[in-house]
Amino acid sequence: MSSAWLLPEHIADVLPHEARRIEELRRLMLDAARAHGHELVMPPLLEHIESLLSGTGHALDLKTFKLVDQLSGRTLGVRADTTPQVARIDAHLLNRVGLTRLCYCGPVLHTRPSGLHGSREPLQFGAETYGHAGLEADLEIIELALDCLGRAGIGGLLLDLSDARLLRGVLSCGEVSAETRAAVESAMAAKDRTAIEELGDALPVTVRNGLLSLVELYGGADLLAQARTRLPDVPLVRAALDDLEWLARHLHALQPELSLGFDLGDMSGQSYYSGARFAVYGRGCTDALARGGRYDDVGAVFGRKRPAVGFSLDLKAVVGGVGFDGRRAAIRAPWSEDPDLRAAVRRLRRDGETVVCVLPGHEHEADEFDCDRELVAEQGRWCVRAR
Repeated sequence: MSSAWLLPEHIADVLPHEARRIEELRRLMLDAARAHGHELVMPPLLEHIESLLSGTGHALDLKTFKLVDQLSGRTLGVRADTTPQVARIDAHLLNRVGLTRLCYCGPVLHTRPSGLHGSREPLQFGAETYGHAGLEADLEIIELALDCLGRAGIGGLLLDLSDARLLRGVLSCGEVSAETRAAVESAMAAKDRTAIEELGDALPVTVRNGLLSLVELYGGADLLAQARTRLPDVPLVRAALDDLEWLARHLHALQPELSLGFDLGDMSGQSYYSGARFAVYGRGCTDALARGGRYDDVGAVFGRKRPAVGFSLDLKAVVGGVGFDGRRAAIRAPWSEDPDLRAAVRRLRRDGETVVCVLPGHEHEADEFDCDRELVAEQGRWCVRAR
């Protein structure tokens, strides 16, 4: 019989030290998004499954917990990704004609963890821009992602660029069945060269060679020139490479210190990407800290197809690489029935200070807070002084 206090696998409590750091990180990133002009929205944790999964692909369906609503009898889903919800908000609730910049931060739930040590309950932060089809919006979103991670104190950032149109362009070079296309997408997401080779006669030669080239095309500044010679010369591929070249040129001009690379075979993540996409890595990180890109089709199912670009990250995963512990300076105060002391404590708290009252017998338990000052009685008055 299992103990009542045991949690499900890959689900964990967040204890004070870690929660403090996550909350500090959340505030930093929301402030960064607001500084870039993004408005905060708070979608619900669960929705009707038709709305939650429309247009998102099979992979997100497998990640989503489903349950029956006891009020309506309809199937509900617990969100595994917030982007479709924000697309619904843009399409139906806001319904603005021009540009809309939105951000969000809240938990999502996955049926399976993304890795051996991954959580099934990420705390997802993200930002999205609707209404502008030009690369200026892509560039702005990438800058915001870099700003968020930079404010968190994560150094040595590496940005990898790719484009979802490259795979579609290669697949357009021959007849490929729906079943084979699904197998290709799965193999590309895992960068499984062997699986692509094993598809054999199911793939036209031009398509197979293009896919094998995509898997191998990762590296630095000279990679785009290689890609133009190795990939099929079709409109989707040309447009994707032109856009990547534009983004790389502008990013280098804006942030010359940024490490910039290309991983043209990177097809991991959500299947709704429609154009340029990116992943941001930190020094020593084996997995991306943030992922994003363009997904112009995500709002089509809601009756309003709009240009859209954004990114998201898991605060719980990012917090391990930040350079702060989240502790803030506090004032230590004794416990007393003295009305003047109680008034002084209330006044300090109203002014935004953290005041930790030490209860009798617990004088050693204020270590969680950085109490660099204390409230002491001097000449009949309660005053704050350095410890």
